[in-house]
Amino acid sequence: MNTETAKSEQRIVIKKYANRRLYNTATSSYVTLDHLCQMVKDGTDFVVFDAKSGEDITHSVLTQIIVEEENKGQNLLPIGFLRQLISFYGDNLQTFLPRYLEMSMGQFTHNQGQMREYLKEAFGGLFPFPHVEAMVKDNAAMFQRAMTMFYPFGNPAQGGEPGSAKAGDPLGELRNRINELQQQVEALAKRPGS
Repeated sequence: MNTETAKSEQRIVIKKYANRRLYNTATSSYVTLDHLCQMVKDGTDFVVFDAKSGEDITHSVLTQIIVEEENKGQNLLPIGFLRQLISFYGDNLQTFLPRYLEMSMGQFTHNQGQMREYLKEAFGGLFPFPHVEAMVKDNAAMFQRAMTMFYPFGNPAQGGEPGSAKAGDPLGELRNRINELQQQVEALAKRPGS
């Protein structure tokens, strides 16, 4: 049995009926979005299927949980972030965004334990912000690395020259060489009689 099959067998199956009721097949009971929210917080893996069509609707149910939590005043998603997220719909980078957000949340979750420890120490007299600042810098560096996937020949938004390489950077040197070749091709194309 492969790991994907084993994973799917460990998931709890929730069925959503036409009357919008959610049924937990593991406990043979109806549940609410609040129950599913608590299951997520507890780390319980589940999948939600439409009871009639059999379609996997986990994504839309999880999104619905987020909307419900936001409506309760648990505003984790800043307006600027929401606007940026909406702007990616239909953008050619939208296929990269889900993976990047997963990586970012994974990194944040990894740092979460350290952050809690630093805050606990803060009550003992230590000031946690240098540690938090270091984590923010690590996350920013990860973001910069991820952005190089989107703009492998330089990020025009940063105003950097595509192909400007640091000494000893083979990838940067390759970018410079590609830039030079591109300039040569453009110069040839501008010659009279071409």
